[in-house]
Amino acid sequence: MFGLGTPEIILIVIVILVLFGAKKIPELMQGIGKGVKEFKKATTDIEKEITETPKKPESKPNEPGTK
Repeated sequence: MFGLGTPEIILIVIVILVLFGAKKIPELMQGIGKGVKEFKKATTDIEKEITETPKKPESKPNEPGTK
């Protein structure tokens, strides 16, 4: 889609190193990892809630003349 090759990836890594410094990168990656973990947990919780919720049968209106 974007066509990122090896030179582009190397340039991105160098820019990240310059911006954040070598000491901040592990903290940054740890934060990103926690965010991804929370996102996955939330999506699995939602999937469980959707699949485990029993569907209520649709109530049919009473036909005229029957009680």
